[in-house]
Amino acid sequence: MLMYSNAWEANENLEDASNELILTDDEVVRFQIGEVFGHLAKDEVDTRIEKMQETTTKHLEKLNDEKESVVAEMAELKKILYGKFKDSINLEED
Repeated sequence: MLMYSNAWEANENLEDASNELILTDDEVVRFQIGEVFGHLAKDEVDTRIEKMQETTTKHLEKLNDEKESVVAEMAELKKILYGKFKDSINLEED
């Protein structure tokens, strides 16, 4: 769940950066590359942000698919356990 949260937060940060880029009048902006900041053309930064958003969105979709698969598997296992042990066990809800 932590990976999903981090990916979602990264996607939100990229969206915020994209919005800030739209608002700026500067043609050259600071952009973080690794540990340092560099001055890049606004268009290049926009392109990089779009690519990063696409990558993050794909990652989020993959994580969401994995989550749905795990939740479905957990539900199936709970059915089996409740069928076997009846009221002798108490499993947590999600």
